[in-house]
Amino acid sequence: MNRMLKRICRGITGRINPGLPGRTTGMAPERILGGMSDMTFGRISEGTMKRLRGRVSGSPPEGMATRIPGNTPLVTSGKIPGSTAGRMMGMTYRRLLKKVLVFFMMFLFCPGLSYATHNRAGEITFRHVSGYMYEVTITTFTYTESAANRSQLTVEWGDNTYSIAPLVRRTVLPNYYYHNVYTATHTFPGPGIYEIMMQDPNRNFGISNIPNSVNVVFSIKTTFIISPDIGGNSTPRLLNFPIDRAARGHIFIHNPAAYDPDGDSLSYKLAICTGQDGQVISNYIFPAASDTLYVDPVLGDLVWYAPVDTGRYNVAMNIEEWRKGVKIGNIVRDMQIDVVDSDNNPPENPPLADYCIIAGELIEFQVTTVDTDGDSIKHLMLGGPFELDVSPATYQTIAKGLGFVTSNFTWQTDCDHIRKQPYQVVLRSQDNNKDVNLVDIDNLNIRIIGPAPENLQASATSTEIELTWDRSDCGPVEGYFIYRREGSYGFTPDSCEYGVPAYTGFEKIAVVNGRENTVFVDDNKGEGLIQGVEYCYMITAFYADEYESLASNEICSALVPGFPSILNVSVTLVDAVAGNIYLAWAKPDAADLTGAPGPYVFQIFRSVTYDPDNMVLIDSVLTADLDDTTYVDVLNTVNFPYYYSVKMFNNTPGNRFQMRPGEQEIASSLYIEITPDDNQLTLDIRKKAPWINDSYVIYRQNSAMGFDSIAVSDENVYVDTGLKNGETYVYQVKSLGWRPIKGVVYNNSNLSHLNSGIPLDLTPPCPPNLYVVSQCDSFMNVLTWTNPNRTCADDVIRYNIYYTGDLQAPLDSIAYTAPATDTVFYHRFTEGTLMAGCYAVTAVDSFENESDFSVRICVDECINYELPNVFTPNGDNINDVFVAKNLSNAIEKVDMKIYNRYGQLVYETGDPAINWNGYYRNTSNKVASGVYYYICDVYEPRITGIEIRSIVGFIHVYAEGYSEEVTK
Repeated sequence: MNRMLKRICRGITGRINPGLPGRTTGMAPERILGGMSDMTFGRISEGTMKRLRGRVSGSPPEGMATRIPGNTPLVTSGKIPGSTAGRMMGMTYRRLLKKVLVFFMMFLFCPGLSYATHNRAGEITFRHVSGYMYEVTITTFTYTESAANRSQLTVEWGDNTYSIAPLVRRTVLPNYYYHNVYTATHTFPGPGIYEIMMQDPNRNFGISNIPNSVNVVFSIKTTFIISPDIGGNSTPRLLNFPIDRAARGHIFIHNPAAYDPDGDSLSYKLAICTGQDGQVISNYIFPAASDTLYVDPVLGDLVWYAPVDTGRYNVAMNIEEWRKGVKIGNIVRDMQIDVVDSDNNPPENPPLADYCIIAGELIEFQVTTVDTDGDSIKHLMLGGPFELDVSPATYQTIAKGLGFVTSNFTWQTDCDHIRKQPYQVVLRSQDNNKDVNLVDIDNLNIRIIGPAPENLQASATSTEIELTWDRSDCGPVEGYFIYRREGSYGFTPDSCEYGVPAYTGFEKIAVVNGRENTVFVDDNKGEGLIQGVEYCYMITAFYADEYESLASNEICSALVPGFPSILNVSVTLVDAVAGNIYLAWAKPDAADLTGAPGPYVFQIFRSVTYDPDNMVLIDSVLTADLDDTTYVDVLNTVNFPYYYSVKMFNNTPGNRFQMRPGEQEIASSLYIEITPDDNQLTLDIRKKAPWINDSYVIYRQNSAMGFDSIAVSDENVYVDTGLKNGETYVYQVKSLGWRPIKGVVYNNSNLSHLNSGIPLDLTPPCPPNLYVVSQCDSFMNVLTWTNPNRTCADDVIRYNIYYTGDLQAPLDSIAYTAPATDTVFYHRFTEGTLMAGCYAVTAVDSFENESDFSVRICVDECINYELPNVFTPNGDNINDVFVAKNLSNAIEKVDMKIYNRYGQLVYETGDPAINWNGYYRNTSNKVASGVYYYICDVYEPRITGIEIRSIVGFIHVYAEGYSEEVTK
């Protein structure tokens, strides 16, 4: 075979011609030839046509299939699609068959191009490199005796592009298996869902549950999401090979030993094997079982109980990846199982227990597997603990003999190992039997838990409780969760009980972000804690995905009663100048007066902020009998709340001092914060007080300027609905509460300030769902999107369209559409302009609220560069020059080489128009009629920069106006 034929073979097997159907590596010859006519767009002169019409004879009936021995279809018709019978270019049925046979012989002599009966199993995995760049690994298992094992494979990226993945490693395995690893790197255009696929002809011969498997394309695919909400993601690693052997009548178990380095959760399903274009194989059947064939959705065990027939079987497993409850991708793994007849019994593993380990502890156990036939056994342990960079697990066989083997597992855990998902360890025990080596597989889970935060302490004042604890230094701590309940529980977690379980009655009340932040002040979110109640606390450290450590020790504390104890802060008159706020406090008892004979002074302090240092003395109340425990403050009660504190002094002449200094309380007047929304107002009732409010009575001003009670709420937030946008509504609230002081319960009620609000639509609509399709021939991208008014809004009036032609650049507004029913936009480009770009759409409502961006959609598929497959350089000025179709004029450079059937270079150019006049390069000699082969590297401007697309194909040259028979 000369060098040209070798290059043609490499071009066919190693490249994809997007003009040919299927786009598969190593396409069958009937697909190559059938696709040529689909590419034809060169014109043939009328004179040539007249001469050709007279030469058409012996054509088969339309639709008849021509076949060669082996029942392999070559062409489906002698007719070129879209042409009349007269446009068959003078090719008789006999000559067409000759052409087909010539090309078929080319396929036979191309190494690796003949029908490859070699693919047995495989999968596609990837790792995130950076940004939108990913490195993909294609793993295949092939038949060693086949001559078709590839040195490269084609990856279809799911974004209308493809790449060549070279072979980087090949390992010979027992039972005639090659383990092949191919890698390629790709940058995706932007966020989206992508299905990466590899398809290669064909599967190996004799698969029992795939009819005619030798003629079935082998395909594998992996789907994943690129989204800023998800972040970077790498697929799980499948550590156990997808090839195995089983014995008829014996239970068979296989586990892929999947390990996800990102700590995402995994689930498993049984799936159907796929063929050409990733479609499920027609007439595929699952292997017959005496009882059942299933995949454990949690553990990933493929259980076949039990094979009923010998043979070779292929099944697929769908391994799904989940993050925060969202499915972010899946791998469809294709595996092969050889079932044989044998009296051999598989080895038997003992039951394996799961473990929960606090990070930093050592885990060590022994496992002994036995074989009833007395065969020797080999242990193999797989799983995430062995894949770690820091302190990985190890195992060692410590004893073995006929019929048994014992191995020791050791793992010194580390704080770096903490993660939400448990680590799976797969024990694979294989016997050594003269008939067939059989396997028993079992697995166990090891959960690594963060240690509890230490030294939790509590200190109380009259209104709040402060918690402190030691910083947690184990693992990537993101912060701390604070839990509280009334009264002690005495929780002691078991070995695998991380966090604080709900059955304890503890509720999560706060999140403290940051490892260094080890202080929390509990004031019941500004509402104040209850005097006389014992509050108990526990905390946990949390990691990624809110995975919690063990709970801390329980600590309990109660508020220190303030002195004097405030009972009321009530707005009894609303006025901008002479408003009234009524202040009351509990009368001190005899025990409070020890050492203070009186008379007494109550000092009243006030502030507009909750800050003891900003309190200003506003008045003093002299009293001899302590019956004066109320005060009315006259001031502006319209605009904002006020904070009050009372101090008590012994006013004996010569012996004046503050009684119980530092224990004074701070209490505020009720204030309503109002948030407007569409036809509603949200009332947030705010107060700072040492009593608890059980309920709130909501009043709204009526047209007569009085107030009507409209609701009673046991929450401090109330939403008033059914209002009219643009109108003003005025509210006042009365709280009903209580507090215990030295065994006495004091009930109280307090009125709030007035406040008003105007309902306005401030809520943006939800973003539309955007779809973008490129219409390359029309030089436009068509955007369509959903109307939010049909699902989640009612007043969208227009849409803003955003675009960028640079993958890394921000989006710019380019247009808008209105009304809401107009959900289509045509983004038109001038000829020669690159149509690639990214889009987003927002919805705008009648109040000019703009939604978030829709999902950013990027398109990059319109280069519109194609090459004809026929031209007639016969001097009649019709189709005399071979010219490329470069509609967008985006292509500025190519590397075009055209060869004759003997491998001789007849023409080359870098001109994207090609402009070949049918002459040998650098001569005045016209080439002969016939079929020529080309290799064209097209330098395409893409959204990611210049990328090279390789096109290979054939050119039919009719230099004299008739077709020369292609024979050699």
